Amino acid sequence: MIQKTYFKTKDYCKVKFSFAPENAETVEVIGLNSDWQNSIVLKKKKDGTFSAEVSLPKDSQHQFKYLVNKTEWLNDADADSVAPNVFGGTNSVIEI
Repeated sequence: MIQKTYFKTKDYCKVKFSFAPENAETVEVIGLNSDWQNSIVLKKKKDGTFSAEVSLPKDSQHQFKYLVNKTEWLNDADADSVAPNVFGGTNSVIEI
């Protein structure tokens, strides 16, 4: 799930990523216009979901994927859209 919180007086949007893959020990969100080098580690909750909040600039678009257990790349079904990637698959896209 992706939740966006906009502020009238701020030039960014707070975005909360929540993801609940099966049998996950770790989940990271990678991309978000960081040249795929930096990840944001999602924290595991008692109910088994993972979540993190980030601030992204308004009027921007970001491609991302979740990396589960350091081995499995997954898209978010709640993303605004998908875009093809260089590996023949797709990336999730969020529009702010």
